[in-house]
Amino acid sequence: MLDVRKDFPILSRRVNGKKLVYLDNAASTQSPRSVIDAVSDYFGNHHANVHRGVHTLSAEATELLENARREVAGFINATPEEVIFVRNTTEALNLVARSYGDAFIGKNDSIVLTQLEHHSNIVPWQQLANRTGAKLHYARINGEGMLEENHFAELLAGVPRITAFTGASNALGSLTPVRKMARLVRAAGAVSVLDAAQLAPHGGLDVKRLGVDFAAFSGHKLYGPTGIGVLYGRKELLEKMPAFLGGGDMIREVSWDSFTVNDLPYKFEAGTPNISGAIGLAAAVRYLSKIGLAHIARHEAELTRQTLDLFGQDERVVLYGPPASKRASIVSFNYGSVHAHDVASVLDSQGVAIRSGHHCAMPLMGLLGVPATARASFALYNTPNDVEALASSLKKVGKIFG
Repeated sequence: MLDVRKDFPILSRRVNGKKLVYLDNAASTQSPRSVIDAVSDYFGNHHANVHRGVHTLSAEATELLENARREVAGFINATPEEVIFVRNTTEALNLVARSYGDAFIGKNDSIVLTQLEHHSNIVPWQQLANRTGAKLHYARINGEGMLEENHFAELLAGVPRITAFTGASNALGSLTPVRKMARLVRAAGAVSVLDAAQLAPHGGLDVKRLGVDFAAFSGHKLYGPTGIGVLYGRKELLEKMPAFLGGGDMIREVSWDSFTVNDLPYKFEAGTPNISGAIGLAAAVRYLSKIGLAHIARHEAELTRQTLDLFGQDERVVLYGPPASKRASIVSFNYGSVHAHDVASVLDSQGVAIRSGHHCAMPLMGLLGVPATARASFALYNTPNDVEALASSLKKVGKIFG
């Protein structure tokens, strides 16, 4: 078991008179002291705007920002010029749809998604299809909530121009065979876009090994600050794409009637970046690397297995998604006929924080035939005691609602 709880100040809190049991990590993870200190140090000692400034604080802030880029690039096995700082996964996916999509997708071109996707990996492609006349296709999932790989391959036979898919479902935890999918997409002559929001914090994200063309993830799900995310793109693709936003560092030269764009990665970073967020994200990457992603993955997998085992012993718990070996550290469930929001409210009274709702996956909830689920999701600082507290608190739900 990982002994890291002391590194996370918020875990010493009490909620509703109970010790906090934080199980809403798929929405946002908590930050260790090292991340908090890195952000505080920036604001307390180095805060200034970056690039072009010649004074000391600006030079220091610029160096901190670019060091952060290099660290994040190393974490995902990319080059610094392939790392674009954005606000979050959603912005990164929209950037690809707007820039690459608008430039290279046309009428009747095929866009392939899966039925596991978050709204952020559906709506930008719907908007692209509406703008261009392209056709959307969704690869099916089976009764376990796993991708039907044969159907995905069939859709690729239709010669798509772009495919976008999650590495791990935020609603069910279902893992997808990213490396295999990316290889099939490349063979079909298409471009792959990976939503790695749930994959990066748990299984890691080696973009070169996976072979994806684009990948997106968020700092706030990776033990870092909110408002910072990353778009990875293969250099040759980023260079072909038109700039998305105009102004600030994305320009090289401007005249009254024209402009030229800056080099990568600044071509896609218009305006002042989230400097403190990037610094905090780099601190989170250092923290995770020190512990070891493989170690973290094993720890979270055991907590997930323990949860599924305990829930399986209660006939009132309805579980959604695949077995523990096929999912990330996410457990979606309902408790009898009790609405997921009521389940979450009762658990909160016991100090247990979970998520409830459609998890920004309304089409997937429709496939499941439910309006919402309760969702417990685990991180490196959770323990078997947290799982026991979750299971024990569910008994309170039964007592209240019968």
